[in-house]
Amino acid sequence: MVRKYEQQIRAETAEETRRRILGTVAQRLRDAPAEPLSLDEVAKLARVARSTIYLIFGSRAGLFEAFTEDLLARTGLTDLTKAVAHEDARQHMRDGIAAACRMYAQDLPVYRVLFSMNHVDPASVGGAVQRMETERAGGMRYLAQRLAEDSVLRNDVTVNKAVDVLWVLCSFETFDALYTSRGKSLDDAIEVIAWTAERSLCRPA
Repeated sequence: MVRKYEQQIRAETAEETRRRILGTVAQRLRDAPAEPLSLDEVAKLARVARSTIYLIFGSRAGLFEAFTEDLLARTGLTDLTKAVAHEDARQHMRDGIAAACRMYAQDLPVYRVLFSMNHVDPASVGGAVQRMETERAGGMRYLAQRLAEDSVLRNDVTVNKAVDVLWVLCSFETFDALYTSRGKSLDDAIEVIAWTAERSLCRPA
């Protein structure tokens, strides 16, 4: 009984350490977006040894993979998953766009730094953003195929063309340009993207 209790305490302590490291990465990206992320600095701020980061995550790539998974989960991945499951393809598109935009807005500074780092040096984020984008590409193709199967696409729009349009419209960069550069509210940015996607791709409702 005592041994089981000790194991539980160690597991809880390990999870607390893991959470503290991930939280430190997020805060460091917010506080110093223009500076390279140093694992030594993360370890110092998280009050752990650098070796502890490697022990828990295996590598820098492993740390960023865990970080992006946590980022998606805490900013609204559940809502995006619900949108994808909607039986109506057109509503799937609308709800999916809204859910993705709300995810970006939940922690905009961190998403912005991650995408910027990925453009400059993909290896600096361990390929984590590229994996996110690969999954997003799969989501865009799935949506385009659903729109085609439900006879929602316009006659002059192929599935491949729809994938390309959705890829651009549903990107972080498109949302950030509307939300930050154009100063749109979150709801207005969602409306512009959804309206453009529907008018570009779909038959009249």
